[in-house]
Amino acid sequence: MKSVWIASPLAILADAPGGIVVRGGRIAELLPGGASPSSATDEFFDASRHVVLPGLVNTHHHFYQTLTRAHPQAINKKLFDWLKALYPVWSRLTPESMRLATRLALTELLMSGVTTTSDHHYLFPAHLDDAMDIQVEEARRLGMRMTVTRGSMNLSVKDGGLPPDSVVQDEDTILADCERVIGKYHERGEGAMIQIALAPCSPFSVTKSLMCACGAMAERHDCRLHTHLAETHDEEAYCKAMFGMSPLDYLEDVGWLNDRTWLAHGIHFSDDDVRRLGQHRVGVCHCPTSNMVLASGQCRTRELEAAGAPVGLGVDGSASNDSSNLMEAIRHALMLNRLTYDASITHLDALRWATQGSARCLGRDDIGEIAVGKQADLALFTLDELRFSGAGDPLAALVLCGAHRADRVMISGQWRVLDGSPVGIDVVALRAAHGAAARRFL
Repeated sequence: MKSVWIASPLAILADAPGGIVVRGGRIAELLPGGASPSSATDEFFDASRHVVLPGLVNTHHHFYQTLTRAHPQAINKKLFDWLKALYPVWSRLTPESMRLATRLALTELLMSGVTTTSDHHYLFPAHLDDAMDIQVEEARRLGMRMTVTRGSMNLSVKDGGLPPDSVVQDEDTILADCERVIGKYHERGEGAMIQIALAPCSPFSVTKSLMCACGAMAERHDCRLHTHLAETHDEEAYCKAMFGMSPLDYLEDVGWLNDRTWLAHGIHFSDDDVRRLGQHRVGVCHCPTSNMVLASGQCRTRELEAAGAPVGLGVDGSASNDSSNLMEAIRHALMLNRLTYDASITHLDALRWATQGSARCLGRDDIGEIAVGKQADLALFTLDELRFSGAGDPLAALVLCGAHRADRVMISGQWRVLDGSPVGIDVVALRAAHGAAARRFL
């Protein structure tokens, strides 16, 4: 059982000025200043130049969209028009391009300090039946924890939905693959590396029948549920026209208003909606960068947390964020929420959303915190760049001065980023291969 003493950090998001002892993939000790581990360790790491955070947890993304960043057909558009422009482009997705998109997104996230991520993949054009298998393989290759969401769309334009026929599947095909993926990959319990969630895309792209069936399946197999909800006023109008009810009433109508569910965006909720979400402990992933790019609105983070709803943080799709960097999203979350509320929103709030809050959204209590018994998932940052010169509070500096790249990242007690570089990944070769694949989408 390998043990590591991460000693005397410059700053740490825990009461442990003497550092952390890791044994067997878990945090074994938090040390006061000047203290030494209770027993000898195999490895000593001097963290006196490092600010130590819990590994960041990304709770909403679309990996495939790294292939269409700043796409000329989609820039400067709101959500519905943006989607209509990109659906035909995304229909050209292949297994090879899906693999490169996934590898690049995971690598970007890892380098920004992310140790656990989810991805909402709902797009299944012809010949992409193994998208979930590709994602699991790539997450395992990098040693990252991942909640792989088996997303879906079965309501195309001809049936009153938004996506074209080329990117949807029928309900039977979707449900059969959901069963397959859960049975093959879903891990339960502490320390799980791969978990599966079921994730029909949105009210405007799936049928009520599919929502109900996925909810029942998640209950049977003890896995989580995820979807986009209340992201735009267009979506609200669609729900009222199509179903005769608000987005949240629709969520309750299909049996999803429970603590198994976490939602992406969750912007346009009324006071009563917020109360009900908190009452049922429904999680909400705040996506500040994407929300600003698409001019969608501001998630009611303060009210949701006060009501009892877990609030996490996500980068969202790279075609609306154009970046897969959760540290950057933390800074954006701080700034946007201060603009919405006031200066009482602090860097610690934003860091909490990206760690503890996100872990709660994924239904996990073994990650997202530096505490004895938790998984040894850690992100270590230096303050050596010019951007940090003059900074007084190291933890605040990470957010206020714009940290975006971890120097070291540990997952389950194993170093996965060393000196700013992901272990086992040739970044230059990945950039070249991914860039070549992306050019085919222009």
